[in-house]
Amino acid sequence: MALSRVCWARSAVWGSVVTPGHFFTRRLQLGRSGLAWGAPRYLFPRQLLIRHFWTPKQQTDFLDIYHAFRKQSHPEIISYLEKVIPLISEAGLRWHLTDLCTKIQRGTHPAIHDILALRECFSNHPLGVNQLQALHVKALSRAMLLTSYLPPPLLRHRLKTRTTVIHQLDKALAKLGIGQLTAQEVKSACYLRGLNSTHIGEDRCRTWLGEWLQISCSLKETELSLLLHNVVLLSTNYLGTRR
Repeated sequence: MALSRVCWARSAVWGSVVTPGHFFTRRLQLGRSGLAWGAPRYLFPRQLLIRHFWTPKQQTDFLDIYHAFRKQSHPEIISYLEKVIPLISEAGLRWHLTDLCTKIQRGTHPAIHDILALRECFSNHPLGVNQLQALHVKALSRAMLLTSYLPPPLLRHRLKTRTTVIHQLDKALAKLGIGQLTAQEVKSACYLRGLNSTHIGEDRCRTWLGEWLQISCSLKETELSLLLHNVVLLSTNYLGTRR
């Protein structure tokens, strides 16, 4: 249990870093459509209180708001993946990526082997982090709830740092075992990795986290761009969460 507490303390710290900053708060205040992000008196607790002091209803509502923001970038990211397909030299990898994008667009949750089959594509050109186009990097930053209003080299550095930390946490969590986590820890781990776990049962969250860990622990450090994209690939259609 000591390892669990240490491992989860690190995850909790990084989970808090994911919370959007002032630029995002202002954007929500100025929004006019969709969720519109509520009146100022509703936003007040989210701006001034850390998550520990949110009521259970506020936690659900605020996490839904944050997820709605990052989910807006999902179709954009899939479209960028489609655009680079002609740049992939190997015909088999082109077919696999086309098939994966089609499945996600049709509402299918991809299998683990569908994603791992593409690990070579994400280790270098055209989908390694250093080779991604600027707009692609900005969309991935929004999917990770990071500001996209920075120069692309700095965005790449932040994405690589964030993904490396999650990968390290994944390896520690795999050794510990998902069964050692409480229900709330499992849901928080899923949310940090891209799944809106607020409306999904504990057993389903554990299943999804197990899929994530199986993918993550199969990847080398040179293939972490695939783990970064997995925030979108693995979460978009899980149990009808595509809405």
